[in-house]
This record gives sequence, C-alpha cells and structure tokens, in this order.
Amino acid sequence: MRPAAIIAVFALVWLAVSGSFTIPNLLLGIIAGALSLLLIRSHIQPDGRRIRPLKLLSLVLLFIKELALSAFKVAVLVASPKMALKPGIFAFPLTVDRDFEITLLANLITLTPGTLSVDVSEDRTVLYVHALDCSDPVGIRRDIAGGFEKKILEAFR
Repeated sequence: MRPAAIIAVFALVWLAVSGSFTIPNLLLGIIAGALSLLLIRSHIQPDGRRIRPLKLLSLVLLFIKELALSAFKVAVLVASPKMALKPGIFAFPLTVDRDFEITLLANLITLTPGTLSVDVSEDRTVLYVHALDCSDPVGIRRDIAGGFEKKILEAFR
C-alpha cells in the first residue's frame, strides 16, 4: 500500500474517531497520520515486505467478530449464578517472529475479553496468556494460531 493511501486511511479513521468532520480536523488527521507512518514504518516493513490491505481488513474483521463473541461469553459467565471457571496461564508457541507481529498478537489477545497476554519468553518463541476459563488450553492455542496469528502472518508477509 502506498504511503499516501495509508495516510489517507489514518486521516479518515481520525475523522471517524474524533467525530468532527471539519477541514482543520482533517488537516490534523493528515499530519497525525504522516507522523504515525514515519514512526511505525520501519517496524512494519523492516525488510521490504508489503502490507496486504485486504488481508489486514480480514484481520480487523476477525478481531471485531472475536471481540463480540468473547464479550458475550464473558457476560454469560459473569451473569450465571454458578461461575464454573478454571482460570489459568498457558504457553502459546509463537509462529510470528518480528517484534511488531508479536506485539500486535499480544495486544489483540489482551483486547479480547477473557484473555490477557502476560509475558513473552526472552527468546521470543513463547507468549504466556492468562485465560479466564482455561479448561481447554489446547483449544485456545488452536483458536489463536488459526485466527489472529494466521491473519497477522497473511497481512504482513
């Protein structure tokens, strides 16, 4: 994706988030988008890899879906009179290896209700995740690997 298109997307997101569709606010969004792109560009594409916009959109849509589903599951768990929870921490072996990808995966996991990224191993091969209900850690690992991690690899490689 070209830098001008990325800046335009950042500016449009800024307009939508701020809720003010004025020319000065648009200019502020363009400036903020350009500065943001300068700051993150080397972390996203340090070796010349391209961002795939449709795959990135697929990642965003997956996050929105997972956010809604997990929020519903947590609400049902909390509202039930007998909370049969088995909280725990499990190790998730990472396929992503760049700092940006690991950070993005950890943040997506943390932003999803019911899960929290706790730590990354020093060799950056394992992400430790706390789950509100860790009764099936194998299933949770499979969901993360086949969902967020797969989409990150598709979008940024």
